[in-house]
Amino acid sequence: MAPPTRDQSIIESFIKLADNLVADFDVVDLLTGLSDRCVRLLGISAAGVMFSTPAGQLRLVASSSEAMQVVELFELQSQEGPCLDAFRTGLPVAHEVLRRDTSRWSSFSGVALDAGFESVCALPLRLRDTTVGALNLFNMNPTPMTDVDLIVAQGFADLATISVLQHGAMSESQRVREQLSSALASRVVIEQAKGVISERAQVNIGEAFVRLRRYARANNMLLSRVAQAAIAGTLDPAAWEVTSEAPVD
Repeated sequence: MAPPTRDQSIIESFIKLADNLVADFDVVDLLTGLSDRCVRLLGISAAGVMFSTPAGQLRLVASSSEAMQVVELFELQSQEGPCLDAFRTGLPVAHEVLRRDTSRWSSFSGVALDAGFESVCALPLRLRDTTVGALNLFNMNPTPMTDVDLIVAQGFADLATISVLQHGAMSESQRVREQLSSALASRVVIEQAKGVISERAQVNIGEAFVRLRRYARANNMLLSRVAQAAIAGTLDPAAWEVTSEAPVD
């Protein structure tokens, strides 16, 4: 059987991600998978998703790599960068080649370049007239994304928004607040669990996260619950013994 074409892979990705929007799903896990798919299908090097807290502050929820996570955390700390601009304006931030001391985000650009990234763009995550977050897309070369890739990226951005707003038949504003709070709380627990698995398995943080996600998927468990078990010391040792030979969907 011939391998799927790129268009087929994109369609299958949207179908699979949409299928995961069931009553009991883990937002951080789903958005990490979405970020990974952006990288595999859009010809970019890294992707990350940020959402706003009820107080209006952006927080990192998911990213495709540890290197990008460090850059995005610096972006939040320095309060400059493409994701923040997309969130503040509600408009896409077009492809921009990063240059030290000459781009519009001088501090952010230096950190991103040091991490190996040469260009960026960002898309707002919108709910009607409200911007609730942003999707960051990083590349290790200066080549811009094609118009078709940008359309696909916007589809992923829209799906990220839907995933956070999916649960329950509550009011729209209440749903936004509760889902964002839940996602951000899960992220804290998962970060702690990554450190636990990294120490026990003697692997780097990125590999530890892959093993956590793989174990959760293999055992039909929420990633946040697997992370809680890792912190509590009750997690099956198989969770950190599993290798990551293939990407986790």
